[in-house]
Amino acid sequence: MSRFATRTLAIDRDVVAPDGSDVRLLLGLDGGGMAHFELAPGETARAVRHPRVEEIWFVLSGRGEMWRLQDSREEIVTLEPGVCLSIPVGTHFQFRAFGSQPLGVVGVTMPPWKDDSDAVQVEGRWKPTLPRRSTI
Repeated sequence: MSRFATRTLAIDRDVVAPDGSDVRLLLGLDGGGMAHFELAPGETARAVRHPRVEEIWFVLSGRGEMWRLQDSREEIVTLEPGVCLSIPVGTHFQFRAFGSQPLGVVGVTMPPWKDDSDAVQVEGRWKPTLPRRSTI
């Protein structure tokens, strides 16, 4: 049985994701984990796919776009506060931030993130501005 846990969102990032975005770790249980992702204004993350995990994202702040490719289905979704989207296992995806405010997202990863092998770099829709420098 899991114990109660409480955590406040950190001011500084805990790690850098394989796509280059800043990550503030929140909480996790056996079935999944939650984190806050942030992308600075004008930045474009590296495109990745998750071979083992799936995610649900909820946009808290900023504006941007998310590109997703799954088999032959491809779409670009506008990211703004209140938008919630899924990233199923194997989906290629990439996101970017517009405007003057960072793009802030809460993401739930199921099952919990294991290590960098949970993200494989792929060819994306846009040229990334962030290097791959994961520290997860």
